[in-house]
Amino acid sequence: MLTDDEGFGAASAFGGPVPTPNLERLAKAGLSYTRFHTTAMCSPTRASLLTGRNHHAVNMGTLTEFAQGSPGYTSVIPDSAATVARILKGSGYSTAFFGKHHNIPIGQDSPAGPFDKWPTGLGFEYFFGFTSSDTDQWRPTLYRGTNPVPVDKDPRILDERLASDAIGWLHNQKAAAPEKPFLIYFAPGSTHTPHQAPADWIERFRGRFANGWDRVREETLARQKAMGIVPARTRLPAWPADLPRWSQLSAEDRKVQERYMEVYAAMLAFQDEQIGRLLNEVDRMGLAANTMVIWISGDNGADAAAGAAGSLSEKGEIANRHSTLAERVAALDQFGGPEQAINYSAGWALAMNAPFPFYKQIASHLGGTRNGAVISWPAMITGRGIRGQYHHVIDILPTILKAAKVQAPAFVDGVRQQPIDGVAMEYSFNAPTAPDRRTTQYYEMLGNRAIYHDGWLASTTPLKRPWEIGFGPTANENLTARYGWELYDLRSDFSQSKDVAARFPDRLKSMQLLFETEAAKYQVNPLDDRTSASRTAGIHKAYVIARDHYTFWGTGISLAPDLAPQMGNRTFIVDADVVVQPGSTDGVILANGSRLGGWSFYVKDGRPAVMHLFSQLPGDQFVLSSPAPLPTARPSHIRFAFSYLGGGYGKGGDVSISIDGKPVASAPLARSIVVPAGHGETFDIGHDRGVTVTGADVPNSFPGAIDKIEVRLGPVGKAWSASAK
Repeated sequence: MLTDDEGFGAASAFGGPVPTPNLERLAKAGLSYTRFHTTAMCSPTRASLLTGRNHHAVNMGTLTEFAQGSPGYTSVIPDSAATVARILKGSGYSTAFFGKHHNIPIGQDSPAGPFDKWPTGLGFEYFFGFTSSDTDQWRPTLYRGTNPVPVDKDPRILDERLASDAIGWLHNQKAAAPEKPFLIYFAPGSTHTPHQAPADWIERFRGRFANGWDRVREETLARQKAMGIVPARTRLPAWPADLPRWSQLSAEDRKVQERYMEVYAAMLAFQDEQIGRLLNEVDRMGLAANTMVIWISGDNGADAAAGAAGSLSEKGEIANRHSTLAERVAALDQFGGPEQAINYSAGWALAMNAPFPFYKQIASHLGGTRNGAVISWPAMITGRGIRGQYHHVIDILPTILKAAKVQAPAFVDGVRQQPIDGVAMEYSFNAPTAPDRRTTQYYEMLGNRAIYHDGWLASTTPLKRPWEIGFGPTANENLTARYGWELYDLRSDFSQSKDVAARFPDRLKSMQLLFETEAAKYQVNPLDDRTSASRTAGIHKAYVIARDHYTFWGTGISLAPDLAPQMGNRTFIVDADVVVQPGSTDGVILANGSRLGGWSFYVKDGRPAVMHLFSQLPGDQFVLSSPAPLPTARPSHIRFAFSYLGGGYGKGGDVSISIDGKPVASAPLARSIVVPAGHGETFDIGHDRGVTVTGADVPNSFPGAIDKIEVRLGPVGKAWSASAK
């Protein structure tokens, strides 16, 4: 099990405020690792988990969206690093994957493939889940194998669906081959944004966080000390100056911040319940004693990308516009439900990372990289309790191979395998005081660096906070040489709270040199700390052929955003040849985005119409409808056009509709989206998959015929009249 965006101090099993009884019972039956580490971001952690190699060594230096051509950053896991699933499959195991796979290179998340980096191409015989950084929990965009799951109205939230599917797969696997061993990789997308949970679970936490993040952080540390999770002398690092104290918030803002945390807690507790259902079934089937369960609480630290205020839509607020406090107050009763896609504030993220500093994305500090891990294996782990050995996510693959008594192969599918970087953890199973076998580990993510060696940690001082990601140039790009360095003696400073660089300059210098050695060994260079559009623009050059003209034949088409027409910040023309039938005219012709921000071109009451959502907030909706209906039972040509006024990103323009060459409607649009909002949402022809733009106002699927659609694009950021084209 690998959960998402869960800080070290979130779950009750590690002293956190959120009850996780199933993780607790697993810990009581096994071992809790309190010095376990990840890479600080999801794609790299997942690649390291699956391959047993450092993330740069398997080309996953950062998110797949930030891929570049230099070694270490291509986002293409090499064939020389076979996954644990591929190795176990070759040794007679059934292999299945449920949940999040954020390791497909940009441009390959496509109905045309290639599919070799999808789960089924990496050794998993079965996959049910999603292939982006996140998906809506109420209306997810899912795949079974490599095939899109049809749009459905399943009322169950995603974690429940994943657990039920995993249980069903296990039943079938044991029915067909009861003696065959299995590997299940269960990776739910909660507690990543969007934070969404069943209403009755949210209600369970009403009022539980009224004392605020300062108090929660302090109470978590007190519980951690009482449980023996951290040493008794552990202290909290200083509160960061760029985050407000709870006492500094207005009464209205406190209500909002409370509800953010109530939803997050409900999401984490509900996730625990669903994983518990799977564990219960393993137990009921008589498989528990000889099943090793590894539960990693987070692929990185808690997420602070929403900043001090929190957000109603992470991607939408980064790209298009930030919500106001008044708007957040007005939406309070929708938090956690299908109408909002919230992310809590950085204050809660810091509290959920207690007792460590910083957050997800900051690989230089333990708040980004320290995650709890629990291992249970009743037949072989006779000891119980806490293990303090230093470990990293790369150690999971060799641990599994050791347990399965499978030798790491020298060749897989004819390809010589590169060295496994991980160290098996089995030496610590029944030896609580065994000395560490991992004595050195480097960290790097978007310019933030650290090196651990024999109890010491040297770290760069972060220049940017996670909420400073932008879509234009940022002040701190390409300044890797200007990062300062800090030094911590983790032997006496468990929480990385006291910088001793000034006291030990020689040790710091030797640690910096050690980092350079490790960086050269594992393809870390060249360093790049950019997180803006100036970096992601390289993706499209490397993996996707930029086009200004697209042709689509027929209906039922869905494309990942990177393969779709890039309709933001420019003029576009949509020409659609359709046939509508009498009595059944309405439905979506083309949709791009979601209710959080996007475009939809559709037919309602027999009339072609356009909807543009700048956000999901009141007043950010634009609708233009033709006064004239479409003719029925014969071909019609509809043109939807947006003539961009230019002047940069997110500007306005004129929207128009014509039928068979005759203009029928036009109106000005004051501002337009920079990018469609909603991670994982697809560009759709003839339907609107996932979270729809139009909601329930328009039937999802177009009931008529779509013979052909052409999309033509103007220059980015510049004025270009569609009427002259």
